[in-house]
Amino acid sequence: MSQTRTASATYTTTDIENVVRRVKADLAMIADSTGGWTPQKAADYAHDVEVLAKAGYLAWVDVTLLQYGVELKAVRFDVDTDAGTLSTSRPGGVLWPRVTGAELRIVISYTDAYTSAAREATRSKLKIGWTSSHADTSHSSLSSSGGRNYVSSTYGMQRRDWAA
Repeated sequence: MSQTRTASATYTTTDIENVVRRVKADLAMIADSTGGWTPQKAADYAHDVEVLAKAGYLAWVDVTLLQYGVELKAVRFDVDTDAGTLSTSRPGGVLWPRVTGAELRIVISYTDAYTSAAREATRSKLKIGWTSSHADTSHSSLSSSGGRNYVSSTYGMQRRDWAA
């Protein structure tokens, strides 16, 4: 079996680092404003996002604030490897409420390149013991509330936000 792939997008690991830095800032702000994660936990999630993104294994990251199991807010970062036409935004706008019974849930999705062999090779570089999730990340109970784009060269992440 052989595969042929043509890519017109050009970006470097520095471009990925620039984009992920903005996502890291958002994760830190979400953790701080909700109290749902410690700063170290947010940093560990951000570390893994960067490792997976640099390896080409990250498709998207979804973070949801739940109160007693009910969605209050959500954000999704969709990887875009041909984002040259998008303009970049500053991180922020994610001061989420601090509520009783709060839980922050993070779900990531992998690209098809994240095979069993890739998973095994990457495992020692990750700080989180990621497990399978069947969480509904459609956010159908929430309303779209804007978004931002984080772009460097042709690598980007499109951030979409939802709120109750």
